[in-house]
Amino acid sequence: MVEKIKRIISGGYLGLIVLFLYAPILVLMVLSFNNSRSRVVWGGFTFKWYQSLFENEQIMEALVTTLLLALVAAVVATIIGVTAAIGMNAMQQKSYKLMMMFTNIPMLNADVVTGIALMLWMVNFIPLGFGSVLISHITFCIPYVILSVMPKIRQMNMSIYEAARDLGANTVYAFAKVILPQIIGGIISGFFMAFTMSMDDFVITYFTKGAGVNTLSTMIYGEIRKGIKPEMYALSTIIFVIIFLILLVVNCLPEKNKKVEEKKF
Repeated sequence: MVEKIKRIISGGYLGLIVLFLYAPILVLMVLSFNNSRSRVVWGGFTFKWYQSLFENEQIMEALVTTLLLALVAAVVATIIGVTAAIGMNAMQQKSYKLMMMFTNIPMLNADVVTGIALMLWMVNFIPLGFGSVLISHITFCIPYVILSVMPKIRQMNMSIYEAARDLGANTVYAFAKVILPQIIGGIISGFFMAFTMSMDDFVITYFTKGAGVNTLSTMIYGEIRKGIKPEMYALSTIIFVIIFLILLVVNCLPEKNKKVEEKKF
């Protein structure tokens, strides 16, 4: 009886946590189908905000800029981060600890400090615009990639790589066939982490963007005083559903493949 009560209490506690996490998103999704612009009055079910979303050039331009910025920043940061992680792993212990300390500083530092520092540096060398935002995003995404890849590299058996080199494999072939398969999980995690951080960033983008460059976050910030457009509810709902489906596929496929392998044996 006591165990049953404990399970009920723990289940209720978990349910409350999930409710607090997802209730705002649920409200946003409901509002995206509200025929009224009011957030407190239900005006009927409609899809007009979704139609209006794709007809709104300002939102579409900000969306394309955000996705392009996040994709390019994530790809470049992943390449630099993986290269840096491999180089750091080959360092001596003191040098490795020093580099890890410098890697952690951008993550622990306040975004407003990083944003102002990057802005002050860039106004003296390059004009503020898409390029300055891209460089800024690559800069703060690199540490996330390094910290995602580094544990995989530290777990790697370097003897296999050395054996491949002794057997005649060149550096590129040995990396592709020996090292890459062992760290691919960390690379994928680092890429998606960088993509998410770049797409989600506001503070650094706000300080380093020039006139005429808008991401979703800066555009929403500019509309707060006038009121958020219902089209943004629709866009947020679409993004949430896409991410949910991706996570569903990623988590279900390994289980399905595992069951297939078990049936074979």
